[in-house]
Amino acid sequence: MWSRRLRRRGRDRRGLIGGNAVKQSILIAGIAALSLAACQRQAEKTTEATPPAEVVQEPSAHPAATIPTPSNETAAPDFVAKAVAGDMFEVESSKIALKRATNATVKTFAQEMVTAHAKTTADLKKAIADSGQQILPPAALPSNLQGKIDDLNKVDAAGFDKKYMEDQIDGHQAALDLFQRYANDGDTAQIKAFAAATAPMIQDHLSRAKGVKEGLK
Repeated sequence: MWSRRLRRRGRDRRGLIGGNAVKQSILIAGIAALSLAACQRQAEKTTEATPPAEVVQEPSAHPAATIPTPSNETAAPDFVAKAVAGDMFEVESSKIALKRATNATVKTFAQEMVTAHAKTTADLKKAIADSGQQILPPAALPSNLQGKIDDLNKVDAAGFDKKYMEDQIDGHQAALDLFQRYANDGDTAQIKAFAAATAPMIQDHLSRAKGVKEGLK
């Protein structure tokens, strides 16, 4: 009988221990679940508090294609006025350079500009005629370009070649922007075709003008 009591007490003790183990397991599982939920809430708060990374827009490599065309350059008469004025400036300034330049490369460039820009004006006049529009090109330089001619005439001999080439770079850059924009957005097909066909030549002149200027240093 004593042995049976001992065996019963052993079973009761093991049952108690087993029950405690189950309770401990449930408690641990509950704590773990609460900890996980707390971590998730903290992660959500961190995500909400962190602003999205700012997207940096890279500048375009082709500004002439992305800068909106001014409204006064989409109309054929305005384009013609500016294009012909640019040609006139190139021809007149280059004729001065043929007389005053001391660098042989500068003189060669100037002669090419006289020939090329006289042809450009002739080609533009043909495009105007083909379009059927009655557009009269300007006969004289606008005041801003005439002022550049006056300034070029005043430069001393030592600084002439550099000044002439700087004017050529500025003039051809302005012309390139004008022609590329009209080729995209112009209102007259024949003149748009002329602008598109002439723009590569202007780009070539611009690149060469920069090279000549660099060679003067």
